[in-house]
Amino acid sequence: MYGALWRLMPGPLWLRVILIVLFFAAVLAVLVLFVFPWLTTFVNVNDVTVGT
Repeated sequence: MYGALWRLMPGPLWLRVILIVLFFAAVLAVLVLFVFPWLTTFVNVNDVTVGT
């Protein structure tokens, strides 16, 4: 998958690297801002079960 993404990117090497970094930063931002808060409604992180 990464090879196909790399081949689709336009421009020289330095531009491809910048675009890939920006793409992954955008994906990470979407995860942190929207996906993870949405998931916390289904997973109670404060409900910890410790076996004794």
